[in-house]
Amino acid sequence: MPLQPENVQEYPRPPRLEPVAERLKIVLGGVEVANTDRALRVLETHHAPTYYIPMSDFAEGALVSAPGRSFCEWKGTAAYFHVEGGGKRVPRAAWTYPAPTRSFAELLDHVAVYAEPMDACFVGSERVTPQPGNFYGGWVTSNLAGIVKGGPGTEGW
Repeated sequence: MPLQPENVQEYPRPPRLEPVAERLKIVLGGVEVANTDRALRVLETHHAPTYYIPMSDFAEGALVSAPGRSFCEWKGTAAYFHVEGGGKRVPRAAWTYPAPTRSFAELLDHVAVYAEPMDACFVGSERVTPQPGNFYGGWVTSNLAGIVKGGPGTEGW
């Protein structure tokens, strides 16, 4: 079933959390490191959706605790993971919210992954492209319309 059209400029601010109907898959080093039909996504104005996968739906050993923290005004303090698969390690390529804010409590024990350094990430049967700019972790799919934040000229939004 194809994804329904969505305009990123119509996504809410503050962001909204919602379940994902499609199966998500992540491949690294030629092996599947995550596969789920229980994902959540965060929608925020001018951003591609950020997908969060239950930790239990990652392959054993795929997530390795990494140093560092960051803060999101909506979700709280994030902790990071290296992602490993097929003999390949990508440093700090995933993050989680160990104590998410009340509005995003469902993100507990869920992990988001940057698409760019992975071999491939899929929403349903569609291979995603990373949100532009190498800062945000959104996954861009062909059903998205509007200007996605992250590319040149969009830094000040």
